[in-house]
Amino acid sequence: MAFLNVDGRSVAYRLLGPEALPLVVLAHPLGMSQAVWDELLPALLPRYRVLTWDLPGHGASQAWGERSITPADLAAEALALAEHAGASRFHFVGTSIGGVVGQQLISEHAERLLSATLTNTGAVIGNQELWSTRAGRIRQEGLAAMADEIVPRWFAPACFDAEPALKAGWCTQMGRGDDESYAQLCEMLGSHAFTGKLAGSLSQHPGVKVQLLGGSEDLATPPATLEALAAELDGAPLEILQGVGHVPSVECPGLFAEKLLAFLAPSLGDVGSSGVDYATGLATRKQVLGEEHVARASRNANSLDAPFQQMITRLAWGELWSNDDLTRRERSLITTGILAALGREELVLHLKTAKRIGLSEAELRQVLMHVAIYAGVPAANHAFALAKELGWGEELD
Repeated sequence: MAFLNVDGRSVAYRLLGPEALPLVVLAHPLGMSQAVWDELLPALLPRYRVLTWDLPGHGASQAWGERSITPADLAAEALALAEHAGASRFHFVGTSIGGVVGQQLISEHAERLLSATLTNTGAVIGNQELWSTRAGRIRQEGLAAMADEIVPRWFAPACFDAEPALKAGWCTQMGRGDDESYAQLCEMLGSHAFTGKLAGSLSQHPGVKVQLLGGSEDLATPPATLEALAAELDGAPLEILQGVGHVPSVECPGLFAEKLLAFLAPSLGDVGSSGVDYATGLATRKQVLGEEHVARASRNANSLDAPFQQMITRLAWGELWSNDDLTRRERSLITTGILAALGREELVLHLKTAKRIGLSEAELRQVLMHVAIYAGVPAANHAFALAKELGWGEELD
């Protein structure tokens, strides 16, 4: 876990995975913490860089303070963290109040989004009286006292039967939060709605994909609430997970990861007939090689090789590197081995890229030792020398 100062407050976050992978930002429900995403990490990390954080007064994040919280404040935290990660655009996933953050991003910052997955949330959640009452009780009784009443609303009854310690564990977690921050977030939910604010923004940014997920057993945001949100989002696809309550990342992490990965994978169209669009290839090329390198290649192109640059962007970076059948780590291993075996000039570029993608010294060593056996010692020797010039390896005592 790390910490970032955002507008004078310490925000606890995790940033996992190499910078050459697309960024996925995950926002947790009210009263919980970024730990709700733990079971999804093994499925996401081979293909995505993952950013999670604790909302104000939750987990290890500092309490909010006196000023009222707005959805814009929470979205600003997400954007500050994405900036810190170096991502100009990102995928967003939010559950419950995390989904409210996602709606704020769609409404005001859709140009920063690659996609949005909103789960167990709504354009309107509950009503002002309900949230004002809860805020008042939290200030009087405290989170620890009310956790035993609130936590059971998060999960389908079958979850407690399957995992008896689940309730006590999340009651403990909730009880450690800051009462005032939680109360202010309750008041925010009661006073802000996104009715009529979403469809227009999406129409201006048609490249942003949105999907909705809900739970058939969700008491806080029942299926009807998700259906109303889907209508606000111009009929965005909605799936209700059967037997699931309010927190699918905890209740059914395997199924949730499956749905999320299928949605996040880039749509490459009918490659056999139309090919991959240039924009998809360009986005992948920037993620893997870095925006500075791609900008330099574009600046250096002239009338002779500009069509060639466009072709390799569509083919190499669109149809190959954007395809999700192999991870970018696997493609880096393959590409480095081929270039080393052939002694091609682009080996230097891909030795640098291997570091961005997160290849280890041991992995690179094995690739080049394979080159020595199957393509010849001189080719491997040359590749080892280039890698050392680029900072791979350490001096031996």
